[in-house]
Amino acid sequence: MPATILQVAGLLKSFGRVVVLNDISLDIHEGEIFGIIGVSGSGKTTLLNSMVGFLHPEKGDTRIILNRLLKLQGPDRMVSVYRKLIDVKKTFGFAAQTPSFYPELTVLENLKYFAALYNMTKESAESNIRVLLRFMELYEVKDLQSAKLSGGMQRRLDIACALVHNPPVLILDEPTADLDPVLAKQIWKLLVSINKRGTTIILSSHHLSELESFCTRIGILDEGRIVMVGSPGQIKENLSSTEEIHIETMAGNYKSLMAKLKDKAIISLEDRGTELVISTLHPEKVIHKVLHAIELSGDSLIDIKIRKPSLEEVFDFLEKK
Repeated sequence: MPATILQVAGLLKSFGRVVVLNDISLDIHEGEIFGIIGVSGSGKTTLLNSMVGFLHPEKGDTRIILNRLLKLQGPDRMVSVYRKLIDVKKTFGFAAQTPSFYPELTVLENLKYFAALYNMTKESAESNIRVLLRFMELYEVKDLQSAKLSGGMQRRLDIACALVHNPPVLILDEPTADLDPVLAKQIWKLLVSINKRGTTIILSSHHLSELESFCTRIGILDEGRIVMVGSPGQIKENLSSTEEIHIETMAGNYKSLMAKLKDKAIISLEDRGTELVISTLHPEKVIHKVLHAIELSGDSLIDIKIRKPSLEEVFDFLEKK
């Protein structure tokens, strides 16, 4: 099992009388992509800002293994991010929802400015910037004013500024927000490449289908509490014991087929136009009845699939509960 490099322990954070984080605890493993999902106002941004020491909680702590992450000598030892802010600054790269770069500066000028913030040597800064410009596919626009970049390029620049000091942990707040599906896919491809280089990634997002595809583990934040942590498969398994049977027939007369399917093992039937979706706890039992009903109706089966509800559907359940 990968080593735990960051621990959030009992965080309590309030703004006035409003408790935003209520006894939050979780571990982040080295090399993973950890996603945080939650409805608007659930505390995702506050949690990320608390992790990196931007916000101090009333109770609890966030601890990291500094010497391991910064490749320093000595045994692994957890230290509080709130007591080692200068070293923590070297550990994390952070890209917020709103861009951090300066729009009036060029791409190259922004990267040089952010490198200077970390007191990097001229040689290290130039080397990292040279690599990032190629890796982030920004080299061709390096002399262009940042305000003139497309939305996808601006997001790439923001992430590049967060990576200029080569941090072992990258934290992103809604990295694909407001991007069209094509640009969002490009950003996710980029994040996977960054992760494969050895960078641990922690992010929040409303794009749940993307989290399901790319994240190693996911934490569900609900009303200021972490209610579940696990792989996408584990979360779906825990939140929904039902399975879905997806049926496609030649005639597609699903309303007629639904009328023939009366069984206690069937939880729900949904005609989606191109397919019939049946929810059940006992798919093996229901499939026999479905095939028999199709035969009686004189129709023929084109396709049949059995799957768990998607993470998006599970999250919809959470919002409505």
